[in-house]
Amino acid sequence: MNSAFESKTNGTGSQAPFDLMEATVATAHAAMRDGRLTARQLVRGYLDRISAYDQSGPRINSILRLNPEALAEADRMDAQAAGKPAQALAPLHGIPVLIKDNIECGGIETTAGSLCLRGNMAAQDAFIVQRLRRAGAIVLAKTNLHELASGGETVSTELGQTLNPYDLTRTPGGSSGGTGAGIAANFGLLGIGTDGVNSIRSPASANNLVGLRPTMGLVSRTGLVPCGLTQDTIGPITRSVADTAVLLDAIAGHDPADPISSQGASHIPASYTVFLDPDGLKGARIGVLRHFFGDGPEHRPVNAVMQQALAVMETQGAELVAVDDAISPEELLASTLVHHYEMEHDLDAYLARLAPDVKVRSMKDIIASGQVHASVAGTLTTAAALAGKDAQYRERLQRQQALRRRLLDLMDAQRIDVLAFPHQRRLVAPIGEPQAERNGVLASATGFPAIVIPAGFSAAQRNAPQGVPVGLEFFGRPFSEPVLIRLAYAAEQALRARRAPHAAPALE
Repeated sequence: MNSAFESKTNGTGSQAPFDLMEATVATAHAAMRDGRLTARQLVRGYLDRISAYDQSGPRINSILRLNPEALAEADRMDAQAAGKPAQALAPLHGIPVLIKDNIECGGIETTAGSLCLRGNMAAQDAFIVQRLRRAGAIVLAKTNLHELASGGETVSTELGQTLNPYDLTRTPGGSSGGTGAGIAANFGLLGIGTDGVNSIRSPASANNLVGLRPTMGLVSRTGLVPCGLTQDTIGPITRSVADTAVLLDAIAGHDPADPISSQGASHIPASYTVFLDPDGLKGARIGVLRHFFGDGPEHRPVNAVMQQALAVMETQGAELVAVDDAISPEELLASTLVHHYEMEHDLDAYLARLAPDVKVRSMKDIIASGQVHASVAGTLTTAAALAGKDAQYRERLQRQQALRRRLLDLMDAQRIDVLAFPHQRRLVAPIGEPQAERNGVLASATGFPAIVIPAGFSAAQRNAPQGVPVGLEFFGRPFSEPVLIRLAYAAEQALRARRAPHAAPALE
């Protein structure tokens, strides 16, 4: 056990030391209240793990930059808590958070993983980071991502390739794969990612985590390096549904600088934690989207895990409804997404306001620099070619609206609470290969919410002694986060599928 967590006494005898591995907000705060843990010790423990496993050992390569003030901020938290009643801790008091590096944090560089954005020192926190700090959280580090959030493998010119801690020969998904790998490996307690198509839920699925893409309008995007604001959103990546609920409490809210966030203000409950019901699956009708499962030999590992997970949910009182409507993920990917049409406009608007130290002022400048990763260069060139194609863009927006209506009608007609399917029809891609057959398009094309939870693991493999993680996705109606959290929590408690990765064990 790390010496930072040696047991203390409270006058009544010795207490068990705090266990950093798989810690939750609840366990950390319980240890703080009874004197076994300080915020400094918690931060120090994660920094030690980052040093041992991210920069050394297996070199998971998930942390792009550390917050140099993290320990000082922890000391301030400890000083503020001294002498106060134990129950007076702020909701995220002293909790270290990993932030994807396309979200601005004041005083820390924000490059979105791109050498082109070196020198982009944020003058202030993004709106959600302000909310995190007000809730007592400590920004521990900025995480690697697929450069400019424009791919699913989490490779960048700034840091290179992030590894999957369950199989060091595979990617961690993306684009929020640095946050995913870091939270999975216990490099921080909570994580923040962004999602334009799959980018929160993909790393959650690949790293045995919970990842929530909120309803568009529930969480502000101010301070985000954008890919396309019709689809871009920000959300939690955590090791448990309970921590996702706590984190969503902190970040959901209206931001006058992001007008769409006004749509969510009236839908936010007093706390999402009240929906953490272990019996929440009883009576639930879950629509299983058959066309979101593969039928080839490459799909068998995922299908086996999903069949078992769905069977467990049935034993918990859920009714599974087979949905055979011919909804094709590939067709939707090809015909409904608009981020490439918006990328130049939205990215240019962001770049135009940056400090003079940043040499690029437009997407065309980024392309001309020749500095972006090869996997991103083609995406940017495509986006430049699609900018201004207004008729095509409007047609896709109309298809998104038609898809919203189609899905709501389907769920209403069959009295379905959520749709369920594997986030990815085959196991997450090996390094050097692109992701294939991800199913995140329903939420990204509609703006409706979706949550991924750990469903289980494939059979053990030579490079994956625990197996490769498989994620189950629940998709819901607009602002149905309470329903998603209720069902996800009950399923999580029944499945008990979360495991810490073999590549980053507890420090001695």
